[in-house]
Amino acid sequence: MKILKLTRKQIIRRIIVISVLLILILPGLNNKLKTVNYSIESDKIDSPVRIALITDLHSCRYGDNESELISALDAEHPDIVMLGGDIFDDQLSNDNTEEFLRGISGRYPIYYVTGNHEFWGGVDRYSDEMDIIDELDITRLQGQIDTIDINGNTITVAGVDDYDSHLVDSDLILERQFLDCYLSLDADSYNIILSHRPEYFDTYEAQAYDLALCGHAHGGQWRIPGILNGLYAPNQGLFPKYAGGLYSEDTTTMIVSRGLARESTMIPRLYNPPELVIIDIT
Repeated sequence: MKILKLTRKQIIRRIIVISVLLILILPGLNNKLKTVNYSIESDKIDSPVRIALITDLHSCRYGDNESELISALDAEHPDIVMLGGDIFDDQLSNDNTEEFLRGISGRYPIYYVTGNHEFWGGVDRYSDEMDIIDELDITRLQGQIDTIDINGNTITVAGVDDYDSHLVDSDLILERQFLDCYLSLDADSYNIILSHRPEYFDTYEAQAYDLALCGHAHGGQWRIPGILNGLYAPNQGLFPKYAGGLYSEDTTTMIVSRGLARESTMIPRLYNPPELVIIDIT
């Protein structure tokens, strides 16, 4: 077998290339929690409303008793908390998720919709997870709306299950849930839809929601800030249109959280830190 011998120059060049790659890649592997803020203006809002959007936790760990995530949330003093699916995972223990939910329940109005992973775990696991949600008196939306007053504003929150709900219950038909929500909307209210998947943006816009809140895309997993918003997202494929951020069409704004998944994913996040999303509506 012939052994390749490198010259001194070749060795130096390879060391330089490897060093440059490490300099470029290592900072992008930072998985520290980040708070991301968005601001929206609406004629329907008379006094400011602050929303916290949390998605794709996947029961990942954020400090002892989830203290890191809870502290970051409390520091923002939201008026309402939206849990946009995949808060549980189909493989990891529910312990971290339960710690987080217990840590915030009773202190904020909280709304929850399922993601695909809640259903991927099967009927028994799904039932256990929903028992946790119901025990903690978190409002679970499955094709219903809830109208509440926040700082003198009339806010309607609609919510639908994930598309994969049929895996545990054939009666949880997404199209019917969308229709039920739409038929209950009041045009004079500020109408929000909480839904796991951003690829349904056309539906949110067609039904004239003021704000859609989503997750699922995990920020496209790999990003190059200013160049590539996301490399790949489930159900959107390569170079996803809705990897994460704010999107607007006519009178509808959609905000897609890049989510909180860390150890639950085999592929590391690159220049895509997990995020807590805070939305100010004025």
